[in-house]
Amino acid sequence: MPSGAPKGENCLVDMDSKAGDLFSADDAHPTGTGGAGIMAKLWLPKGFSASMAKEWIDRRRLSIRPWASFVDQRKFSKPRNFGEMCQRVVKNVETYNSNYTFIFLGLILYCIISSPMLLIALAVFIGAFYIIHLKSLESKLVILGKELTVPHQMSLAGAVSLPVFWLAGAGAAVFWVLGATLFVIGSHAAFRELEGSDIEELLMEPV
Repeated sequence: MPSGAPKGENCLVDMDSKAGDLFSADDAHPTGTGGAGIMAKLWLPKGFSASMAKEWIDRRRLSIRPWASFVDQRKFSKPRNFGEMCQRVVKNVETYNSNYTFIFLGLILYCIISSPMLLIALAVFIGAFYIIHLKSLESKLVILGKELTVPHQMSLAGAVSLPVFWLAGAGAAVFWVLGATLFVIGSHAAFRELEGSDIEELLMEPV
């Protein structure tokens, strides 16, 4: 009588091992494991990854200054002259760069949330880019003899969603965000007094 597992079990073992090899190859992809890795391969274009965005945000969070000190009213005063105001703006932008970045992102988020049509326009743009990107994964997209790269795909998605952005008043939204950002950041940078270390650094600079 032959030793070892029955023939049927051998067949099942071979099928399981092949299936395991198939899925292990997907799991070994650097973009992630399991379903997350597959979705990352389908959605994220080459050169971009969720880990890169997370790393950028983490760096900003580490360099952010305490918000309590950032908005401390006792440290705000009117600059004595235009020269002092310029010094404050330059140094405060350097010191509170990460804080200003999050303020800018917050204004963008507020503008998007407060405009339903802008949300629809963004959904159309993301959907168009996603479909175009999926098609490019299946086979190379060629227009006028040139292969569509990721920037070309984004441009095509933007062209498709341009009428929706126009109806949503995206131009006005962009100007509002830029204006609000310049007003908030400019006012804070001009009226926020410099820290003691910054003043000493200015005094030590050669004239």
